[in-house]
Amino acid sequence: MSVTTRVLTGEALAAALEDVARLRIRVFRDFPYLYDGDADYERDYLRAYQSPGAVVVAAMDGSRVVGAATGAPMADHAADFAAAFADRPEPLDQIFYCAESVLLRDYRGQGIGHAFFDAREAHARALGLTFSAFCSVIRPPDHPARPADYRPLDDFWRKRGYAPLPGVIAHFSWKDLGDSAETEKPLQFWMRPL
Repeated sequence: MSVTTRVLTGEALAAALEDVARLRIRVFRDFPYLYDGDADYERDYLRAYQSPGAVVVAAMDGSRVVGAATGAPMADHAADFAAAFADRPEPLDQIFYCAESVLLRDYRGQGIGHAFFDAREAHARALGLTFSAFCSVIRPPDHPARPADYRPLDDFWRKRGYAPLPGVIAHFSWKDLGDSAETEKPLQFWMRPL
């Protein structure tokens, strides 16, 4: 499998959003997200990535999109994250938000995760931003859906220079697999200087 990555902005980004939605629904079904997604929600959610500073990094196996990572200036998400960052000294307009990284299982372990971060961080620096951040869902260690072989990505993120921000927790709702309604989940923010 020969995979390449492409940085998409503008019209190319807009054209890739259906692939991003498809991958989010498929990949986020797995632990720890357990996301029971649907196309209508995805279309609405992904509108945020049509801003001028947004980027999609697509992982391509030939012409097939097998992974994608999104990002946009945090200011584009201010309504969602302002409360979480209220006590932080970094201004939201200086932070780039690395949103999702979704990659089909067969393509993992080939350095694509690093390529996703490298491209988004370079994009953020080109926009003149000084910090990069993302968030990850917090699930209890004894969650009944946690696979025995589950490995959190904390070590990968730390090697890239990210650290969790104490007390910087966002809250989002989605429907878990097997549930009948959405429930709120905490998400821990991680950040690093660019």
